[in-house]
Amino acid sequence: MRLILWVLVLFAAAVAVTLAVDEYSTGTIMVEIPPYEKQEIPLDYAIVGVLAVFFAFYFLIRLLGGLLNLRAIRSESLMMDGLQAFFVGDYALARKYAKKGFKLANESLIRSINAVVAARSAYELGDKATCEAVLRGAEDDTSDEKALRLTSKIDLLIKEGRYQEALSTFGKLYETGGLQPTLVLQLEMEAQRQVGNWDSVLEISGILIHRHPLNRNYFEKIRNEAHVENLKRKSSDLESLNKYWFGLTEHEQSNSQLAAAAVRAYITRGECAVAHKIIEQNVQNEWNAELIALYGECLNYHVNRQIECAELWLKAQPNNAGLLLTLGKLCTHCELWGKAQNYLEASISVGPSTTAYFALAQLNEKLGKHEMAMDNYNKAVELTLKKK
Repeated sequence: MRLILWVLVLFAAAVAVTLAVDEYSTGTIMVEIPPYEKQEIPLDYAIVGVLAVFFAFYFLIRLLGGLLNLRAIRSESLMMDGLQAFFVGDYALARKYAKKGFKLANESLIRSINAVVAARSAYELGDKATCEAVLRGAEDDTSDEKALRLTSKIDLLIKEGRYQEALSTFGKLYETGGLQPTLVLQLEMEAQRQVGNWDSVLEISGILIHRHPLNRNYFEKIRNEAHVENLKRKSSDLESLNKYWFGLTEHEQSNSQLAAAAVRAYITRGECAVAHKIIEQNVQNEWNAELIALYGECLNYHVNRQIECAELWLKAQPNNAGLLLTLGKLCTHCELWGKAQNYLEASISVGPSTTAYFALAQLNEKLGKHEMAMDNYNKAVELTLKKK
């Protein structure tokens, strides 16, 4: 609209000048064009001619500018068409538009967006050759949109299970500097998780918890997994295990999943007293079947005290099959045959389990009741087959 107004103004001015010259001027202009003779041109014709040349030149420049800008307009249009096709799931069409737009584009942002759409569409279509070809130039990209292409490359590498390659690409991404977006940190956390770099997982998940407290449960689940794996690794060295476990926060130590992992690690080292203490502290806060089962795994000279603790718990959980089974094992170890048999049979009556049948069978063997032992073994096998 503004351009039209300017053109109208210019035309009005030209007409006004022409009329003024026609009315008030009777002069001429002498033009000499070698090797021709001199020519006299009326002043009004000369002015009109100059204006005509000016407008012709002006519109020619505009036309050339439009033609030069046509390539950019076309590349941007292809980008938009490619994005639309990608988001509706027409990946073949999206790849086609994006590849054309990438070739035509001059602006780095449009090139990068087309490259990403082409690569992701090719990935969805299983076209690995195109995907690799498009992303290959991501690391050599020196534009401001380098991070966009590198992030997409990392995402696709992780989806393909190429975690080490993804981690090596993070170094080039971090060269761009600045605070890394949440998506980038989540991608690195997943890559570190898959290769078993649990300390890195803990560091990144800690940052993400502070950034997104609403997703705290998800990130804490990831952190718990990392702690569990670290506890497994530390079980080979008691000093490292103690340092790691007692270095956790009170909130983390009260988590039943982490407590169970720590108990298993201490049982592996034969540290029954520490394992029992962890179980006893956690059962008071949160009832956990796995911890109760582990309470009967590591047996030493403190078994009588364990029985006392377990019987106190039984008052709060009188029909807990797992706790009854653990008490049966503990009593068997102390050769309290009558109590052991009562607890094991009670466990089976509440919730039959293969473990309870086997424990009762072994008790009957020790008591010389071989027929009853065989019957318990058969029931254990039958129960196992039913579960398959």
